[in-house]
Amino acid sequence: MADKENILPENVPGKFYVDDQCIDCDACRATAPDNFERDEDKGYSYVSKQPENETEMQLCMDALEGCPVEAIGDDGDE
Repeated sequence: MADKENILPENVPGKFYVDDQCIDCDACRATAPDNFERDEDKGYSYVSKQPENETEMQLCMDALEGCPVEAIGDDGDE
């Protein structure tokens, strides 16, 4: 489970976030490309845009469930 104490600074505020356990596997970016981006210099993903509709919400949940290291959380500040 992702840890709010270890949220990456690039995440935009909101429900979803990525913590420092991200291994840069590309799964979230492939699943929800409108909501996750890669920090090229640091080699990890982060939430670049919170979901704005039901489709994006479902894709973010799919990304969370598919994360192999559970680095995505959905209990951030809303």
